[in-house]
Amino acid sequence: MKDKFIDEATEKMEVAVENLSKSLQTLRAGRANPHVLDRVFIDYYGTPTPLQQVANITAPDARLITISPFDPSQIKQIEKAILTADLGFNPSSDGKIIRLAVPQLTEERRKELVKQAHKYGEEAKVVIRNIRRKAISDLKQEQKDSELTEDDLKDAQKEVQDLTDDNIKKIDDIIKNKETEIMEV
Repeated sequence: MKDKFIDEATEKMEVAVENLSKSLQTLRAGRANPHVLDRVFIDYYGTPTPLQQVANITAPDARLITISPFDPSQIKQIEKAILTADLGFNPSSDGKIIRLAVPQLTEERRKELVKQAHKYGEEAKVVIRNIRRKAISDLKQEQKDSELTEDDLKDAQKEVQDLTDDNIKKIDDIIKNKETEIMEV
């Protein structure tokens, strides 16, 4: 029975770490990365639609992102959505392709991005700790209901704590790598 709670906690913690990685992909690190546009939605015939679903997004070199809409009539909508998303890009188009020049990051902007990365990391750690708290409370409830012995409870709590520690370390490593990537000139 205890394995069910531990497996559930493991799965949820893996999802939390994955979500952190996805969030960090949207942080601009000075290089052109199409993932910075993952959170951009356009009004596509009245429906908010992710930009990736209405255009082909590529990074042909380190300082340029190109967006080729499947429907060229949507160029104005895409430009408006990019400006509204406040990503620090100024889109320019030739009627068929939108180009986003990726400016060199200033030292101040890099520090802001590092702070934001740390904020995402802290949020992920809070999620991990909440998962631990829930798993331990579920295990204690099982012990109260006489489903677990006290020794099994202690073993399970140690296992959940070890799982938590491993995932917190993963988060720290991910944040450290992102910080290095951001601060790299």
